[in-house]
Amino acid sequence: MKCEYKCLKILVILCLTFILFGKIDSYSQILKKDIPKLEIPKTLKNEEIICHSYYCFVFVDEYKQSKWVAYVLKKEMTESKFSRNDKFMDDPKVKNGTATNKDYEKSGFDRGHLVPAADMSFDEIALSESFYFSNISPQVPQFNRGIWKQLETEVRNYTKVLNKIYVVTGPIVKDLNYSEYKVIGENNVAVPNYFYKAVLYVSDTTIQAIGFVLPNQKAEKKSLYSYSCTIDELEKISGIDFFYKLPNKIEKRVEQTLDTLFWKNIIQKK
Repeated sequence: MKCEYKCLKILVILCLTFILFGKIDSYSQILKKDIPKLEIPKTLKNEEIICHSYYCFVFVDEYKQSKWVAYVLKKEMTESKFSRNDKFMDDPKVKNGTATNKDYEKSGFDRGHLVPAADMSFDEIALSESFYFSNISPQVPQFNRGIWKQLETEVRNYTKVLNKIYVVTGPIVKDLNYSEYKVIGENNVAVPNYFYKAVLYVSDTTIQAIGFVLPNQKAEKKSLYSYSCTIDELEKISGIDFFYKLPNKIEKRVEQTLDTLFWKNIIQKK
């Protein structure tokens, strides 16, 4: 009887081990694969994805700015080799035209980058393309030069440790509670109420994601991570489906999880 009990106990342990470690191994095998265009969010039927050398975007003509821009940021891209010349340009790939410098004149708003110029300064062409108005949104000066710049630097620091991350960023034009928003210039460029970033890290041992939603205003004196959220929460706010190419089980788990300690520890390792 004791022998049967021991055999049964061993069998149960083996089954549990297979279930637990089998799943982990299968996740590991999936994560080892390079998923093409993982950074690109799910698009609607009427949306067109436009790409430049190192980033892609969907442009919203009504707002005269992009709904999102997405790119893969690698460690070698964080090494600045070229200086910005602040030459903002119309994007020739946007059919109905973008905003112009005239729209921003005396508006009180900065021409705020979505893909940071500093993320593209490793390559002369990439840096130039970051100044297309398709990559620009009106930002409150104290926001653009303050907490938004801080977040951009934080994301670059993630990359210096993790080697490669997936980034999606963009404006939220309509307020979270109502649909009013300001416009500037003769092209009626919408002034976003918020800006967001979605960041994903994938390796053969772990997967982590974090979202940020920041109001387009001078920030209060509080931690950058007080603006962080899960990707699920960001999807509800923005109406965008991020990182949908991940296997369903992995996507569900990572988008429901917010491990700020993981990201803070990354910065400490820099």
